[in-house]
Amino acid sequence: MKEKDNSVETLGQAQIDDTMTPIAIPDQPNAIELGTPPLPNAKAPESWHSQYGSRFARNVTVATLTPFLPDPAKASGAAVIVAPGGGFLSLSMENEGWNVASALVKYGIAAFVLKYRLNQTPADLAEFKRSMDEMFSNTGRQPPRPDPEQMKVHLAPQIEDACAAFALIRKRASEWKIDPNRVGMLGFSAGAMLTLATTLVGKDARPAFIGNIYGPLTSVPVPEDAPPLFVALAADDPFFANAGFGLIESWRAAKKPVEFHLYEQGGHGFGMYQKETTSTGWFNAFVHWLAMHKMLTLV
Repeated sequence: MKEKDNSVETLGQAQIDDTMTPIAIPDQPNAIELGTPPLPNAKAPESWHSQYGSRFARNVTVATLTPFLPDPAKASGAAVIVAPGGGFLSLSMENEGWNVASALVKYGIAAFVLKYRLNQTPADLAEFKRSMDEMFSNTGRQPPRPDPEQMKVHLAPQIEDACAAFALIRKRASEWKIDPNRVGMLGFSAGAMLTLATTLVGKDARPAFIGNIYGPLTSVPVPEDAPPLFVALAADDPFFANAGFGLIESWRAAKKPVEFHLYEQGGHGFGMYQKETTSTGWFNAFVHWLAMHKMLTLV
């Protein structure tokens, strides 16, 4: 679930308007269609809106991957698939996608923003907002325990998109100066759910590392080849901060590497917003964690 930023007043600047405003679909000249099937029975066309000073997509029916490549002279060989959140109803393409990728590139990390297929929502923006408000009114309820078999069913299109992204990056690894053994995935909220699902049931994905940024932390069965896991969550997150830390415990019980940052404040959906809370530090922590795991060298 995502993306009502209930702490918008703490962004470290004047309060940002949470009004959803329709915008034209932005140019995405570098986006590569992944070749997964168009969403079946989709009727509403892809549309975009602005909110919180950021841009969101919804009713995505054709999955794409947008590369952000570093200067070849600075390329570390590491790559990250960035999966924005939005409750599988929208995608926070700017705050949790393009802005994250742009920041990663500065460290020589190749980043790829995944625009995955979404569940259909009302074409009318006002009706969509009403449905989102209703969904977010249910904050605090206990999230279900992620079940791999259910993931295969409920997230089938999204997992297919993520696996196609891994396959494309490895196919073009030489061209993009990427080590195919150092391709990981970083997800936000629903994107974190997708990252975990891809790790657990995406057979051919095999991420070298994964990042879960304010996603659910309920326990899961950990595969034998589970990659290192990075987790960041705010203690005042209305969705996922009150259900325990089973995911962390699962990884530790399986003796797999895990790093967990629990920030006192930050709410849900902080992403790359520059807030006055320490949650803003998650990105630097993530990059240093990648360096600790020899995915890149910091200079």
